[in-house]
Amino acid sequence: MMEPEYDRRNVVRIGFIGLGLMGRGMAGSLLKGGHALTVHDLRREAAQPFLDQGATWADTPKALAEGVDVVFTSLPKPADVEGVAGGEQGLAAGFRKGMAWFDLSTNAVDAVRSMHAQMALLGVDFMDAPVSGGPAGAASGKLAIWVGGDRAVYDLCKSVLDTMGDQARYVGEIGAGSIAKLVHNLAAAAMTQVLAEGMTIGVKAGLEPLQLYEAIRAGAMGRSRSFDIIHRRWLPAQLDPPNFELQLLHKDVKLAVELARQVGVPARLSQMALEELSEAMNRGWGRRDAQSVLLLQQERSGLPPFAEPIEAIEAAMKRS
Repeated sequence: MMEPEYDRRNVVRIGFIGLGLMGRGMAGSLLKGGHALTVHDLRREAAQPFLDQGATWADTPKALAEGVDVVFTSLPKPADVEGVAGGEQGLAAGFRKGMAWFDLSTNAVDAVRSMHAQMALLGVDFMDAPVSGGPAGAASGKLAIWVGGDRAVYDLCKSVLDTMGDQARYVGEIGAGSIAKLVHNLAAAAMTQVLAEGMTIGVKAGLEPLQLYEAIRAGAMGRSRSFDIIHRRWLPAQLDPPNFELQLLHKDVKLAVELARQVGVPARLSQMALEELSEAMNRGWGRRDAQSVLLLQQERSGLPPFAEPIEAIEAAMKRS
């Protein structure tokens, strides 16, 4: 007997795979929002806090897909997304026609388009929905969620997305979410490189790091709060444990540079940022915070890590 087609108008049971730094915050928001949640992770112990709060465990991705209405995945790399989909115990083996899969990972545009095409053969809507806001944003619900795919599917699941983030938005056809995320992270990577150059020039010229930081934050660009990106990690030299691993930013920027090449857009600064990240990776810093790449600029300038006290930085931010 054929499996009955899933009624996509009835999104009640939610499946979530990937309970790492980002995933656990979003899964927690779903539970707080009162949703029936089934979870799966490579490590059963990562799911225990959610099981204690009423979530259901699925032994395999297939089992998870069989028991829910919509699936969310939050995984580190494109290969992980492909891996959770395939095989006898993969998501594809458990999906029912009419279901939707929102991938919250940062992925390659061609990879999500390929996955979309594969899932379409099963009658499943694959949506790319990368997020921005870091672990703190995932835990608090202060997240941007950029969604690409079928607009009707997005509209039907908007209330669920709003449970996880305060800035969920539809940005276009499949791949659009990934493009938005890659552009965002690429700009962030390039911006922090420029900040490193400016800060090291100013300090080498005679300013104290905190005095310079407070001064430039008072300028036109500083008032936009773009400089806040370095105040918790690089400026106080607090790079471990990571908030966002260097290896993940390296992956994101590499994907963005590849995208620029694919669409015929010159990306010199982006390529330079990628080269910096690659050098930091070669130093063995992949599991450190992404801002560890900025240490390279300090080394070249003959400067030690700034290591400004976090209390002094916070006080400076309140003054400006």
